[in-house]
Amino acid sequence: MAAVLVADTNEILARLGLDRRALDALCRANVVLRLEVFGSAVRADFDSRTSDLDLVVQLHAPSCGSYAERYFAIKEGLEGLTGRAVDLLTAGSVTNPYLQRRIDAEKVTLFAA
Repeated sequence: MAAVLVADTNEILARLGLDRRALDALCRANVVLRLEVFGSAVRADFDSRTSDLDLVVQLHAPSCGSYAERYFAIKEGLEGLTGRAVDLLTAGSVTNPYLQRRIDAEKVTLFAA
């Protein structure tokens, strides 16, 4: 696995072509508590032409009826803002301990309420 290359949120936003204000507005509109990026987007193996985005989102009130709607609104919104495919995990959904350790080692916070 390539070492973590970028740990600064502003550098990652620039690398992904993400506008901070647009990202914040998307997260606030969908009651996101935290949004973190991991995977190639924060490592040396990121390819600006082909890499997708791996993110973890924590939403407010996960038992609320609009949870699925907000999840898909965030996923589709991120795809629209970046022009990339997005793999969006929810906080607490990862049951594989090896994947969780990898996420924990690489994650960089893009948004926190």
